[in-house]
Amino acid sequence: MRKLTRNVWIESRFGGLTIGALASDSEILLVDCPLRTEDVREWLGQLSTLGSPRYLALIDGFPDRVLGARVVDLPILAQDRTLEAVLGMSDTFKGNVHPIGAEADRLKRITGVQKAVPTIIFSRSMTLHLGGRAIRFLHRPGPHPGAMWVLDEEEGLLFIGEAVAIEEPPYLGTADIERWIDLLDDLREGGFVSQRMVCARGGLVSRENVNAMARFLRKVQKRVEKLQQEDDPEEIAARFAEELLEDFPVAASRREMAVTRLRVGLVDLVQAGESGGR
Repeated sequence: MRKLTRNVWIESRFGGLTIGALASDSEILLVDCPLRTEDVREWLGQLSTLGSPRYLALIDGFPDRVLGARVVDLPILAQDRTLEAVLGMSDTFKGNVHPIGAEADRLKRITGVQKAVPTIIFSRSMTLHLGGRAIRFLHRPGPHPGAMWVLDEEEGLLFIGEAVAIEEPPYLGTADIERWIDLLDDLREGGFVSQRMVCARGGLVSRENVNAMARFLRKVQKRVEKLQQEDDPEEIAARFAEELLEDFPVAASRREMAVTRLRVGLVDLVQAGESGGR
């Protein structure tokens, strides 16, 4: 567990995603949680000396975030499009039904998914008073229709989820690439430039990381345009995925998963566009 400020911690050991904890007056807000039950218990055990967890915030509706939340006995906070995504999931999850390059693909069968349904919902923005601190939640679609940022102005930290990815590529299948690129402009030039940023795939974010993400997304745009002209994009998407992966320093042990995430994400993105999705 890495301490970023006196009241904020992050952890990256649990299956690819960086998760966070914000503490104030012995109350803790969890920003995402581990996928596996044993990892959830370990994470909560680590935090027990800091205070009592009060809320869990889901950055978006990606399965690796949602499924672990089913065993966290806390009010779950999310944007309303994330609520829609969770409600659309079966109460029984099987990872091999539609593998998307997620950690959750490895789960054979879990039940009780609907226990992860968010109970505190907002549309555009919301402020939560955690102990003596105000934490803001901002709807920022792009990576996912329900993607949000978590802003702790007092600590000078902004959790941006998948908006920037450093160590591994994000899943692209639920994305709006144009809006995503606009988000990056906000990070570089908007009212958030004074905040330290934490992303879900790599932790602390630099300005160069933001620029690199913008370049990556422009490459994605060009490849999606080419795939839209193909009758069967699957084979070409596999080649594009290998090319796009070169933008990330993915560990050899996770390369196959990351390639799958890119390949399936590209195909899902093209198919969603054809059907008028998102």
